[in-house]
Amino acid sequence: MMTRPNPVPYLERPFRVRHYECDAYGHVNHANYLRYMQETAFDASAAVGYDVARYEAIGRQWLVRETDITYLRPLVYGDTVIVKTWVADFRRVRSRRDYALRLAGSDEPVATASTEWVLLDSATLRPVTIPPEMVAAFHHPGVTAGERREPFPKAPPPPPGIFRARRRVEWRDIDPAQHVNNANYLAYIEEGNVGVAAAYGWPLSRLLAEGIGIVARRYRIEYREPAVMGDELEVTTFISDVRRATAVRHYAVTRLADGALLARAHVLWVFVDLATGRPRRIPAAFLSAFAANVAE
Repeated sequence: MMTRPNPVPYLERPFRVRHYECDAYGHVNHANYLRYMQETAFDASAAVGYDVARYEAIGRQWLVRETDITYLRPLVYGDTVIVKTWVADFRRVRSRRDYALRLAGSDEPVATASTEWVLLDSATLRPVTIPPEMVAAFHHPGVTAGERREPFPKAPPPPPGIFRARRRVEWRDIDPAQHVNNANYLAYIEEGNVGVAAAYGWPLSRLLAEGIGIVARRYRIEYREPAVMGDELEVTTFISDVRRATAVRHYAVTRLADGALLARAHVLWVFVDLATGRPRRIPAAFLSAFAANVAE
């Protein structure tokens, strides 16, 4: 008879930042936060008796449906981040897992996040009801029966200058579930951001020369359908809600073969002074260059 481990309210795991995880600003790439979170979620699941082998044995798997992450402080090479995670609620086929990231040895917050997971039948890839014994394994006093979700933000009609970029799914993008890993969609989206900046006359070299950084404050990504090896994808993006130092970028990732919407994202970007790290006014020349890419 299997003895079920005692449920724990949360699990913490440290990650030391590797040099190859950092981007051109010297900060940990946004997608790597999602990778830290996913690894911590796997460990938390294993801690209550549901490791990868058990999911394979019962023919079940979890798929990320939505990610919501707010970045509070950039991580740099040599930092150690502590990722804390816990199950917030269960619904019929879904569960929300929350995360808090902080610097090791301090209470300084790095990011807060949540992921919405859907339980699937591994053979059919159809959602299935979460069994009572699984709910019991993860249960702790803070777990609820399901809170009302904040609706995914509705994008305005795109402007005439919507930016389009294409790419094919490669071997490096695929995870053991045989589809594009959820963190890689964020990488696709960021490549789209770099591409649109260059297309409108503001490549990375110009941004760096003028001491400007464009960093994400909050990402919301909804995953609609999986992409698989060989799929040709199109990433589209445009801007809305321009303020003094912030703007919202909308993204959609579609499959060219059938036009299916695979993922969409709503991202709050902040313009910062690279020397101080503080927000700075969006340059008038930047706004002028991007006029066609801004929705009314």
